[in-house]
Amino acid sequence: ELTKDEAIVQMVDSNIHREHILPSEKAFAYKMKSEALKHQGKTSCQLDTKLRTDEKIAETVNDSARQIQRYIRLTYLIPELLKLVDEERIAFTPAVEISYLSEYEQQILLEQIEFTDATPSLSQAQRLRKFSKDGNFFVDTVFAVLNEEKPNQKEQVRFMEEVIRKYFPNKRQSFPCLKNGRNKEKETGGTKDDR
Repeated sequence: ELTKDEAIVQMVDSNIHREHILPSEKAFAYKMKSEALKHQGKTSCQLDTKLRTDEKIAETVNDSARQIQRYIRLTYLIPELLKLVDEERIAFTPAVEISYLSEYEQQILLEQIEFTDATPSLSQAQRLRKFSKDGNFFVDTVFAVLNEEKPNQKEQVRFMEEVIRKYFPNKRQSFPCLKNGRNKEKETGGTKDDR
């Protein structure tokens, strides 16, 4: 007969290998298995190894011990933010950083995410975590961070090479307008912005 903890470990092991599993499901599964292993008393001295529970779990899944720790961190997110992770609106690594914020700070962040219709990048989430640690986590700070333009959000104009080659067939062809612009810079001692 199985103990409650052994049953939890078996249940997690059978479900964790499903093809489609949400980050929140994986996070709580790893947390349950970790707690069950700790309750079973299978600590390093009893296993005659130096494995911690996250390392023990890593032996049976396709995630590293560090990745398992990150998934378990997601369980510290408020449900609304965790839902955004499941919906892929917040990326995994920024979500791990956000999990270090207090519930109150996470609630402020959630309100600002809804207000600005923006989610934090990794660097923004790391700065928010630092603001929290330093006691500088305020609504206006979160608003300012979320309103920053991210590199992947800058507008870009792209042309197909075939289209450009119609007008500039020779790859070494110079562009007279650019050449004239450089000559004007030399004559005046700089660009318009420099003057």
